[in-house]
Amino acid sequence: MPLRFYHEEQKPEPGRKSKLMESLITYVMVGAGGFIGANARFILGRWASQKWGTAFPIGTLIINLAGCFILGLFATLANRLALNDYWRLLVAVGFVGAFTTFSTFEYETFELIRQANLLRAAANAFGSLIFGFVAVFLGVVVARVLLRGNTQ
Repeated sequence: MPLRFYHEEQKPEPGRKSKLMESLITYVMVGAGGFIGANARFILGRWASQKWGTAFPIGTLIINLAGCFILGLFATLANRLALNDYWRLLVAVGFVGAFTTFSTFEYETFELIRQANLLRAAANAFGSLIFGFVAVFLGVVVARVLLRGNTQ
């Protein structure tokens, strides 16, 4: 007797996935994106600290700005092109969720304040906020330029 993941009366219609299969695909997409995003964050953060040192959390700032750009770009493209929801799970939830570092940003800003590096703490906080907004805006603009002439 074949192994079943659903009762016969719950068998999905032909061409439709079972709820279990939908759940598995969802977790795989988020997990795959998270794996790639976490590794990208690690590699970029390590590269930035080796290049510029650790007195200022430039790696975290770069990662957050890049994440803002990527999310702005992707969200605009996904909405305009009506991408399958699996792309949102892979890129926006998985990759960007693992790649960006808001909690690290907050902790590093706290540490700068604790060390009485108020100017650096302010630069990190306001730089992330202001330039993050600019990066999201630029991502949206680039997406719109890429979509120019696209009839979808």
